[in-house]
Amino acid sequence: MRPAVGRGASAEPSSALSRKVGALVVSLDFELYWGVRDHRTLDQYRANLEGVRRAVPAMLDMFAQYGVQATWATVGFVFFDNREQLLSALPERKPVYSDSRLSPYPELERIGTDESSDPFHYGASLLRLIAAHPGQEIGTHTFSHYCCLEPGQDVAAFREDLAAARRAAARYHLRMESLVFPRNQYSRPYLEICREMGIRAYRGNEASWLYRSSRGDEHTLGRRFVRKLEAYLPLSAHTCASFEQVALESPCNIPSSRFLRPYSPLLAWLESLRLRRIVSGMTHAARNGLIYHLWWHPENFGTHTDKNLAFLERVLRAYARLRAEYGMESLNMGQVAARVGEAAVRSG
Repeated sequence: MRPAVGRGASAEPSSALSRKVGALVVSLDFELYWGVRDHRTLDQYRANLEGVRRAVPAMLDMFAQYGVQATWATVGFVFFDNREQLLSALPERKPVYSDSRLSPYPELERIGTDESSDPFHYGASLLRLIAAHPGQEIGTHTFSHYCCLEPGQDVAAFREDLAAARRAAARYHLRMESLVFPRNQYSRPYLEICREMGIRAYRGNEASWLYRSSRGDEHTLGRRFVRKLEAYLPLSAHTCASFEQVALESPCNIPSSRFLRPYSPLLAWLESLRLRRIVSGMTHAARNGLIYHLWWHPENFGTHTDKNLAFLERVLRAYARLRAEYGMESLNMGQVAARVGEAAVRSG
C-alpha cells in the first residue's frame, strides 16, 4: 500500500540520501494463528489472539500520538471475511513441505465460517482499521505464511503464493510493495521472485551469525538462548543500516535492528536493560544518520497488554526526544524504498 502520512511526518520523502538524518522503521508481522499453528495449539495461544483485538487499536492510537509510521506485514489468509472468500482465492500450486505440519492448507476446511465465529484465523476488520490510519502501510507476510527454506517447497510455489497475496490485497485496493519473510527465511532466488512481483523492500536479518536465514531445525536451544540474552545485554554491536547500504539491493534490504521482545514476568527485573538496549541503538542511528529497524508481532501484545504498551510508549518517547534533538524521522518500509528509488532517479 502506498503510505499515507501521519502526524509529525512530512508528506513526501526527501530527495537525497546524503541528508544525514536517522530514521526509525517499525514493522509488524501480522499473522494471527497462522504464524504459530505448526508448533502451538490454539488453546496455548488463545489469550494472545483474543488480546490482539485490543492491542492493535491501542498501538495505532499510540503511533498516531507519536507520529510513527509502520509497516504491517500481513499473512494473506488474514485478509478475508469468511471461509468461502478464502477458499476461492487459493493458488493452484501449493507448497509441499517435507514436514507436513508446515502447510496450513489441510486445515482450511476446519476453520470457522467467518471472523465473528473465528477471530483466530480472520482479521479483515483489523486490516480495515489499520488501513484507515494515515502512515500505516499494509505489506505482505506472504499468502500462506510461506517458509522459503524448508525442504520440499520450491520457488515456483512461492511465486504462486505471492501472486495470491497480491490478489488478496487488490480486494482492498492495496498495492503491496513491502515484504517480511515468515521465520525470516529467504535466499537470492526468492528475492528475484519478489522483484518480479513488484516488491520494493524486504526486511533482512541482522548482520550476525545468530540471525542468519536458516531452516527451523537449525534454530538450536543455544542459539535461541543467546538471542534472548542479547535483548538485554550488549553482546554485539549496534545493527543499523545506512540508506546507501539499503540502496545496494533490489528489492531494498532494510535489515532488522532489534526484535521488540514481549514483556516477561520472570524477567521483569531486567526491563530497564531491555529498554536501554533499544534506546542505545536508536540513539546511535539518530546521531549517525542511520536506520534503526524495530519489529515485533501484534500478537505478542495480546497478553500482558498494558505492560507491553507501557514499554512501547517508553520507546516512542525516546524516539520523540531523538526527533527533537537530531531530527530523527519515522518511515515505514515503503517510504524507505520510495526515498531510495527517488535518489536513484535523480542521480541517474
